[in-house]
Amino acid sequence: MPSKYSPLESYFKSLPPGEREVKLSFARIESIIQNKLPASANELSWWQHETEGNHVNKRAWSNAGWRVDTVHLRGKWVRFVRA
Repeated sequence: MPSKYSPLESYFKSLPPGEREVKLSFARIESIIQNKLPASANELSWWQHETEGNHVNKRAWSNAGWRVDTVHLRGKWVRFVRA
């Protein structure tokens, strides 16, 4: 069963191989997943979960070969880099 973050995984997989980093606003991520981020996305720990367990959000980008580099909670954006 696909998670609500499957479109985000697809987004990362569709990026050109030469693209080494991407900065996404929370609003852009919500647009990609066509759903709201949970309130917990306003906490740093939400972006730093392990890939095991129930943390489907992190699996979305890590399965595509990306990792979180910087989270700016006040500005509501995240920079991802290729792992």
